[in-house]
Amino acid sequence: MIYLYMRDIRVPLRSPKSLLLTSIPPDLVHAPPLMATKVYIVYYSMYGHVEKLAEKIKEGALSIEGVEAKLWQVPETLPDEVLVKMSAPPKNEVPIISPNQLAEADGLLFGFPTRFGMMAAQFKAFLDATGSLWRSQELAGKPAGLFFSTGSQGGGQETTALTAVTQLAHHGMIFVPIGYTFGAGMFEMEKVKGGSPYGAGTFAGDGSRFPSEIELEQAFHQGKYFAIIAKKLKASA
Repeated sequence: MIYLYMRDIRVPLRSPKSLLLTSIPPDLVHAPPLMATKVYIVYYSMYGHVEKLAEKIKEGALSIEGVEAKLWQVPETLPDEVLVKMSAPPKNEVPIISPNQLAEADGLLFGFPTRFGMMAAQFKAFLDATGSLWRSQELAGKPAGLFFSTGSQGGGQETTALTAVTQLAHHGMIFVPIGYTFGAGMFEMEKVKGGSPYGAGTFAGDGSRFPSEIELEQAFHQGKYFAIIAKKLKASA
C-alpha cells in the first residue's frame, strides 16, 4: 500500500486517480503554502555596540525554522560634520528603513543606545514619524521586543526599556520581554553583564568596551525566543 501524506494526515493511494477522491478535505487540497514569519530587527547604533547585539539577535531568530530575519537601520539625524567631531565610525551597508515598512513584519525588535535613561533621539525621531501607522493601528497586535546599550551599570538598562514601552503601547503592539528565560545567565555575578528581563543589553563604558560573550549569548537567546513567539502568533492569526 502506498500512502500520500498531507499535513500529517495519511491518505491511502491505490492509483493516481485516488488523488481525486472527494474524501480528501478540500482545505488540504487547496491549502495555500505556509508563509515564513518575518522578523525585522530595527536599530540605531552610533559606535557599533547596538549593531553587534542586532547581528547576534538576527542569528538567534534565523535558528528557528520558518522564520526570516532582516536587519534595518533608522535614519541618522546628525550632520556628517557633527558625527566626525564625535568620532563616530561610518555607517555600514545595512539598509535604511522607512516607517511604513514596519507594517510588513510579523514581529519587530527595536534596538538603540540610551541617552539619559531613554532611547537615543535618532530612534525617537523615527518613531515620531509613524503617525500614519498609529492612526490606522497598522502595528496593533504585532509582537515587539527591545534591546539596548548603556554607558554604565546605572545608565539605564531598565529605564531605557521602560520608557520605550510607551511607544509600543500607543501602537497597540504586544511587548515580548525575555523575562528570566535566559536561565542562569540572568544571575551572572562574577562578570560585568548588561541586559535585563526587558531585553538584551551591553555596557559600552567609554566606548572601548564591546558586547561580551555572555551578552552576545543573551542577544542570540532573545532573537530565538522572540522568533518562537512571533511564529506562534502568526500561526494562530
